[in-house]
Amino acid sequence: MSQSASIWLLIALAALAANLPFLNQRRLAVWPAPSGRKSLGLRLLELVFWYFVTGGIGKALEAHAGQIHSQDWEFYAVTAALFLTLAFPGFVYRYLLKRGR
Repeated sequence: MSQSASIWLLIALAALAANLPFLNQRRLAVWPAPSGRKSLGLRLLELVFWYFVTGGIGKALEAHAGQIHSQDWEFYAVTAALFLTLAFPGFVYRYLLKRGR
């Protein structure tokens, strides 16, 4: 896989993973929630989990392409902010859109 393709794959995967906690009622997209609904706190914990999963996949893709570059705290702060930005559409869908109930 080319380096450009792996970058676009990682961006698409990050967008999907960032919205996953807000688009379903299952814990980690696998197990059903006991009460049938997830709380905001659980959704945020899942968001952190998916951030680290996406980061691990990114690190694996970087290792496959060549040598892994060490990162400082600034890199993680920027990628966390980007991940939160990518999660915004799912948050809006879940909590801010008015739907007929």
